[in-house]
Amino acid sequence: MEETISLKEIFEVLKKRLLLIISLVIGAALISAIITFFVLTPEYEASSQFIVNQKQQEPTSEFTRNDIQTNVQLINTYNVIIKSPNILESVVNDLGSNLSTSQLSNKLNVQSAENSQVVTVTATDPDPEQARDIANTTVTTFQQEIPGIMNVDNVSVLSQAEVGPDPSPVSPKPALNIAIAIVLGGMVGVGVAFLLEYLDNTIKNESDIENTLGVPVLGVISHMSDADTRAVETTSTAKRGANHGTQTQKRSSQ
Repeated sequence: MEETISLKEIFEVLKKRLLLIISLVIGAALISAIITFFVLTPEYEASSQFIVNQKQQEPTSEFTRNDIQTNVQLINTYNVIIKSPNILESVVNDLGSNLSTSQLSNKLNVQSAENSQVVTVTATDPDPEQARDIANTTVTTFQQEIPGIMNVDNVSVLSQAEVGPDPSPVSPKPALNIAIAIVLGGMVGVGVAFLLEYLDNTIKNESDIENTLGVPVLGVISHMSDADTRAVETTSTAKRGANHGTQTQKRSSQ
């Protein structure tokens, strides 16, 4: 016979294990906060933008729609060239850094808006000034090297990366990390609560006895706490006092 569980039973399980669930939620939040503030290294971003046009044969010629469409299609090629070893090696040399080309590539993110010739180079580094230098040097190196690689001679820098007076890290994000930890802690807590309830095979009520032994329950001995015992004794004492008073009044009347 398939067993079902009602909403009331679910709430009873959650209520029974509420302290465990709350403990796991608080523990997960604390662990996330400790890792976020004391373990993870803050990362800063700096971005520089540039635009690339194809070389024009005549100075007086104007861009046509096909020219612009061709430039847009070449943006993906430019993105690959920017992160190529040839460009990155020049960037490392200009920076005087000990980074390898693969490490520098991991710090760079090159994106372009849809149907746009504008390319954004974003550098990420624990040092905000280093991130700025990486972004600006990468764009400058690309501007110098691209004419010899492709048939382009018009690379215009739209904006250079700058560091504000009080830069804010882009990662880690404490509020987001703690929120995710709270949700995960709650999910784990609820799962553990139902797992413990499933593994708990102790007998709790009359129906458990019937299901386990397969025999009907003929009688139940109620459990009495100390408070219940004291209440019964007080009631019995009051009754005896009342009966004694009644008997005394009867003898007096006689």
